[in-house]
Amino acid sequence: MQDLIEGRVWTLPDDVDTDQIISGKYLTVIDPNELKKHVFEIALPEFAANAHPGDIVVAGVNLGCGSSREHAPQALKAMGVGAVVADSFARIFFRNAINVGIPTIEAPGVRALFEAGDTARIEMKAGRVSNTRTGAAVSFPPLPSHLLELLEAGGLVEKVKRELATGTAGPVR
Repeated sequence: MQDLIEGRVWTLPDDVDTDQIISGKYLTVIDPNELKKHVFEIALPEFAANAHPGDIVVAGVNLGCGSSREHAPQALKAMGVGAVVADSFARIFFRNAINVGIPTIEAPGVRALFEAGDTARIEMKAGRVSNTRTGAAVSFPPLPSHLLELLEAGGLVEKVKRELATGTAGPVR
């Protein structure tokens, strides 16, 4: 995971639940290439056909509320989303997204800074999200080192695989 993340922005309102990210009717789908065809088909129908790897999702409050299923962040990962930034997250969605390796940033006030199509610049270590078009920015507390390690490894499963392969497995936090 890099310190600087930049990408085109897709915007979402408040209270987008996991069913709006990926509908419950796809819970039996395990193929990431199939899942990504249906990302945001309720909340943002044009997303799956038009998003590019590295694009950034910017949302209002309570992103990922609803069920605790991992399909929602897995589908975003399959799309190649560069980061998810929101005013706030449902806690389980936040951790599931980190666990699959998606940079997930909680920055109150961020949604008001962006329109769809803007470019976001995220400075992970400095704790800053800015709109490159307007220059507006908000700060966020940088993620703790153990979460940055998970992101650097590509997610929890990849981190554990790497540690097991090298004999460096330690406690998972």
